[in-house]
Amino acid sequence: MSQQHPAAPAPHSTAAAVADRRDWWRDAVIYQVYPRSFADSDGDGMGDLEGIRSRLPYLRDLGVDAVWLSPFYASPQADAGYDVADYRAVDPMFGNLLDADALIRDAHELGLRIIVDLVPNHSSDQHEWFKRALAEGPGSPLRERYHFRPGKGKNGELPPNDWESIFGGPAWTRVDDGEWYLHLFAPEQPDFNWDHPAVGDEFRSILRFWLDMGVDGFRIDVAHGLVKAEGLPDLGAHDQLKLLGNDVMPFFDQDGVHEIYRQWRLILDEYSGERIFVAEAWTPTVERTANYVRPDELHQAFNFQYLSTAWDAPELREVIDRTLEAMRPVGAPATWVLSNHDVTRHATRFANPPGLGTQIRTAGDRALGLRRARAATLLMLALPGSAYIYQGEELGLPDVVDLPDEVRQDPAYFRGAGQDGFRDGCRVPIPWTRTGSSYGFGGGGSWLPQPSAWADLSVEAQTGVAGSTLELYRSALSVRRSRPDLGAGDAVEWLRAPEGVLAFRRGGFVCVANTTGEAVTVPAYGRVLLTSGEVTEADGETKVPADTAVWWSTTD
Repeated sequence: MSQQHPAAPAPHSTAAAVADRRDWWRDAVIYQVYPRSFADSDGDGMGDLEGIRSRLPYLRDLGVDAVWLSPFYASPQADAGYDVADYRAVDPMFGNLLDADALIRDAHELGLRIIVDLVPNHSSDQHEWFKRALAEGPGSPLRERYHFRPGKGKNGELPPNDWESIFGGPAWTRVDDGEWYLHLFAPEQPDFNWDHPAVGDEFRSILRFWLDMGVDGFRIDVAHGLVKAEGLPDLGAHDQLKLLGNDVMPFFDQDGVHEIYRQWRLILDEYSGERIFVAEAWTPTVERTANYVRPDELHQAFNFQYLSTAWDAPELREVIDRTLEAMRPVGAPATWVLSNHDVTRHATRFANPPGLGTQIRTAGDRALGLRRARAATLLMLALPGSAYIYQGEELGLPDVVDLPDEVRQDPAYFRGAGQDGFRDGCRVPIPWTRTGSSYGFGGGGSWLPQPSAWADLSVEAQTGVAGSTLELYRSALSVRRSRPDLGAGDAVEWLRAPEGVLAFRRGGFVCVANTTGEAVTVPAYGRVLLTSGEVTEADGETKVPADTAVWWSTTD
């Protein structure tokens, strides 16, 4: 970029502060922080880096291994920071580079690793490259770094092809000089042209900038989208919104992305401390997801097939088996995730009938949803591989489904098609205390309103309370960390179980998850380590209530 940047803090070594553990990422529990909504240090109603830094001891005590930060880069915030104007600067609403440096250093001193979001598919329309491309007009070399095209029709009044934005509406916007530019998301997010060498050069430089700052890895946004099919062909009869269908779309999951990641991996491997890449790759199958985590590419890829699976034993077993089978040949760990900043929280998703997708507009049966969410968490944390926790799920937070229209900020909400546009519901700032204008989030309210019922779900209200969801997470992560037969690995041994029940063994550990609406009886496999609900043991058998999971140790 041509614009001036503030001087970066001096580089420092991850290895000096965080004890190296080879392949730590294979069984890591990684906690996602959405910076807007985690902690506000200055009372402006918006979370920030200093707020996150002040809460790092909480995350250490929770028992996670690493913290993934959603974007905090300089941005007009047309899509909550996923429209980046400057990849080497912190947006003033979140702080500055010195704040980022202090956060990374403090995290390392506490034994936590920091993973930052990288947004390489598109920039902001306020990025210096794009602004110059518009100003210089057709034929500008800067336009070659994006996808500018003449339109179709007699006077170029029609888009260059029939692609639709994921947020709804055409994937093309016409500028004043008559050309069109491609944006698979909002118009404020023009897609980079990764066939242009300057784009690759720039992002390799960006990687080194943040690696020198000490970050431990990158979560790659829209990792499946960087390369488009040659010639940008029409979709024809494809339904492009079915991202999990059987067909690879011409704008997603093209084979050309893999050469980009091979180049990136060479850079990452130059640095000490086991730095990692994590792909947000929506692919048709887990088998195609495995292509992203071959030994010379990325380390992990999100398992969206698992996230999208209903609370149903046969469906869960199928996706678990397919995931482990797909990852085994490439030697990569499976990942498991139940919630994130783009989908309805699983406490609400499981409170509603299956088949509604990952964007749900009703609260459903909240008691049922929480019961299933707690059981699903124990199941997830018992599986081999790495697990992701989204901020607030350890409190059992539901989605806020009744936000007034006037406070919503999800750009998809205002476009009337594409994604449902209800992602604001999972982004409401989390509660830390029972009282206060924002329940401890900050001193000046919050950018999205919090429900009054969240006082009883706050960290303060749940800390030290036996049976609370927070203490369940703390206990589960403590057990997981202490037992070598949890976490790393690539297989489970399925055990016979009643219909609607999952039961498997891993070394000296057994997990049972009852997904039915009725209590079931299973063997008492050993000493109960942890349960998501009350169980009863008698005469060598265990009565497991509906929607409940149990962990046993079989070796003591």
